[in-house]
Amino acid sequence: MRWYEPWAVLKMATSTNAELFAMSGPRNPYPAPLGVVEEGALADLLLVAGNPLENIELIEDPAQNFLVIMKDGVIYKNLVS
Repeated sequence: MRWYEPWAVLKMATSTNAELFAMSGPRNPYPAPLGVVEEGALADLLLVAGNPLENIELIEDPAQNFLVIMKDGVIYKNLVS
């Protein structure tokens, strides 16, 4: 990665953004915790074909590399059977 390690890019795009929303108080549009995988939290999950910690470029082509996409507990794409 040019400026950041892949783990840092993924952290900024997920849990760090969730922390910023939480700090926005009444402006936070989400009624449950974000950026964590736990009961009651709002979690969007992706299953990636490969390890984005080793190759961050995998997230550049979600149509090809995202095998499962789940948002708000609903599966929108599932190529794993």
